[in-house]
Amino acid sequence: MSLIIGRSSRFHRQPLVVSILFQRDLKDIWSFPCSQEVSDLKGEMETERRVGVAVDFSDCSRKALKWAVDNVARRGDHLVLVTVLPEGHYEEGEMQLWETTGSPLIPLSEFCDPGLLKKYGVKPDPETLDILTTAASQKEIVVLLKIYWGDAREKICEAIDKIPLSCLIIGNRGLGRLKRVILGSVSNFVVNNGSCPVTVVKSSDHE
Repeated sequence: MSLIIGRSSRFHRQPLVVSILFQRDLKDIWSFPCSQEVSDLKGEMETERRVGVAVDFSDCSRKALKWAVDNVARRGDHLVLVTVLPEGHYEEGEMQLWETTGSPLIPLSEFCDPGLLKKYGVKPDPETLDILTTAASQKEIVVLLKIYWGDAREKICEAIDKIPLSCLIIGNRGLGRLKRVILGSVSNFVVNNGSCPVTVVKSSDHE
């Protein structure tokens, strides 16, 4: 068990919160606390927890999802997958509304159905679905999917506030220094601007 103490720059005037992280390899996991009061966070976790995982159905996000299921999710939790698609142009009023607010929370039974997800433009891979169905059955958790359209950095932070999420797990692609400068890092942005505890799971393929 490791105690990693840090400060969220977005809430720099608030007291620090200690994030307790159970992990096998400290090199692969970074944990960043939010600025909530310890008592508020404890009370929330004792009632209903919404554990968020940012996914794009890549190897990196699958690793983050598996880590979240193995180390964070527990019986009775809501495991909320947050995925962000590029902005599109939709003629249907329903889709136009979702572009602004994000999709409704989609239950596991629906996003396991390729036909139902076709209208959203999302194609979960079989490995991700297997992780989720197994977790839902063995850990008795509620699995939900929320889809946003737009900038991934901004929309993931929006999801934290709007759903709202008790904590968020996100993968890190291990971009090189130059690419981080040019493209920016979604995980770094969420760590610095998210309003809940954020855990970054590094990809083993990169340093």
